[in-house]
Parts: sequence; C-alpha cells; structure tokens
Amino acid sequence: MFIRNNPKLKTRRKKLRQNQTEAEKLLWSQLRNKRFYGVKFFRQYSIGHYILDFYSPAFRLAIELDGG
Repeated sequence: MFIRNNPKLKTRRKKLRQNQTEAEKLLWSQLRNKRFYGVKFFRQYSIGHYILDFYSPAFRLAIELDGG
C-alpha cells in the first residue's frame, strides 16, 4: 500500500511546483483545468516516496518529464 501525497513530502512538492522546467510549464498549460479531454491531472503528486510530475488518478497515469 502506497501513501499518496505524503504530508512529509509536502514542502518538496511545493518547491518543485515553484521551480518547474519550461517543458513542465508547457505541458501543465495543456493539462490543467481538465483541458485534455476533460481528464483531471495533478502536478507534483506523490505516491510512496516518489514525486510524479503529473498524475491522473482516473486513469492511474503518471507522466514524468526529464530535461527540455
């Protein structure tokens, strides 16, 4: 059983949201507010000790961006 959005990682998730890469900013602009086919996404969502860049719980889909 994984802990989702572990309170111990809250500060780290917040820092990651404040310091997004350009690629993350661009993708978030397309995913936020259910703009992508009405699917809800969260950014900097933690599952266990991992922090995912983007996560859709409805589809159990994680998106991780590295680099530009």
